[in-house]
Amino acid sequence: MPALAPSDIIAVIGAGAMGAGIAQVAAQAGHPVRLYDNRDGAAQAGIDGVRRQLEKRVARGKMAQHEVEAVIARMTPAATLAELADSRLVVEAIVENLEVKRAVFAELESLCGPDTLLTSNTSSLSITSIAAGLQRPERVAGLHFFNPAPVMQLVEVISGLATDAEVAETLYATAAAWGKVPVHASSTPGFIVNRVARPFYAEGLRLTQEGAAAPATLDALLRQAGGFRMGPFELMDLIGHDVNYAVTRSVFDAYYGDTRFEPSLVQQALVEAGRLGRKSGQGFYDYRKREGQREGTPPAAPDFAPAAEAELPPLVAEGQLGTIAPLVARAEAAGLEVVRRESISGQARLRLGGLTLALSDGRCATERARDEGLEALVLFDLCLDYESADAIALAASPGVDAEARTLATALFQRLGLAVAWLTDTPGLVVLRTVAMLANEAADAVLQGVCSARDGDLAMQAGVNYPRGPLAWADELGLAFVHRTLTHLQQSYGEERYRASFLLCRKALAEECFHV
Repeated sequence: MPALAPSDIIAVIGAGAMGAGIAQVAAQAGHPVRLYDNRDGAAQAGIDGVRRQLEKRVARGKMAQHEVEAVIARMTPAATLAELADSRLVVEAIVENLEVKRAVFAELESLCGPDTLLTSNTSSLSITSIAAGLQRPERVAGLHFFNPAPVMQLVEVISGLATDAEVAETLYATAAAWGKVPVHASSTPGFIVNRVARPFYAEGLRLTQEGAAAPATLDALLRQAGGFRMGPFELMDLIGHDVNYAVTRSVFDAYYGDTRFEPSLVQQALVEAGRLGRKSGQGFYDYRKREGQREGTPPAAPDFAPAAEAELPPLVAEGQLGTIAPLVARAEAAGLEVVRRESISGQARLRLGGLTLALSDGRCATERARDEGLEALVLFDLCLDYESADAIALAASPGVDAEARTLATALFQRLGLAVAWLTDTPGLVVLRTVAMLANEAADAVLQGVCSARDGDLAMQAGVNYPRGPLAWADELGLAFVHRTLTHLQQSYGEERYRASFLLCRKALAEECFHV
């Protein structure tokens, strides 16, 4: 279906930051825009706010003043909902209250023509429920922008049970014409992003609750080893724990208490204490400026191991290296003596004298050392790219003494990696997070929420993941990801880590999510 024409009127209900941002996007795309808010003066204030934002771009040389004037000229405040009657598309961006939204949509249906597309920017409410009771629910859909709307690329086009396919396709084409990255999703709790992203927060929260490492260390590892733009704790502090916790509770409740979405007592305590993150001055980190502290100073430093001095024996690389091949190449580039024994079968291992080192597979080092008859085993974590990563997490079995620990630390430091020793925990940090993200994305595909392509695209465009979770799983090998999840479930004995049937089936068939 073609996109709406630039001459078509776009109406936005709600002149807060999100509503005004959506209005700005439509006006910049050339549409006449009507902005309505039931608060006196709010619509005009929203338009004035858009002008201020655009003039900042002028000051930076990113936009010409005449372009600002053209955009603002296309934006008109509306005094009543009746003034939106001739709009081709209405985007509702008001309070997240189902009854309030239903009342607004019922009034819109009575005012607007039969060809008007009625959409909600809701992030958590069911489009099916919003449209229920309308005479023509087929023209209602979700158009979920991410904040700030003029900056964030993703738009989730959400189809309710009654949404006409042509309506969804028109909205998809229109969002693309507006310069956005649209994806299709069905109206299920959390849609794509707010559902698939839950493990990113949940695994970090569990790790810190279990004492695996401090938040600053876990954040650093997910940034510097995993390639994520922000770690889960700094991101939750930025979002606000009241907001993040409420979304988790909403998804958990909507899925009838599925333990995959179980809220964290750690985060609940922060909310109860009023430590909501940046906006309150305290969350996982303390943002209150102290005497002598420079602006922009990180609130906490990761706990990386101090420089280790050790004479390294030859590094023996056994088996088909696969994912960790760049790590061995770094050792060679660093001038270490490397002996390759690729003919040895089984999962790749590295050896330093009597010490064995291996990529985690979801078991803790203690269990794996017992299972494989190893005296001294150090597990290392997954990295997005072992060639460019500059930090890594390690965990040791009980047989690793102080000398062997120093040896492992020195090895990875020689490769240019900051080393964080975690307590012996299943799956470490990056691996268990990526496995759980891929698992949730796989279940979303299995349940018809989205395609594999749209699931990956949503997580990259919506929350800046370095790689789509399913594409990442494909690269690692679905059998490996499935084995990691199975080991996590066995370690914890919880349904939380159960593998998606779709991931399991594809792993057994040696298939991928992306061809």
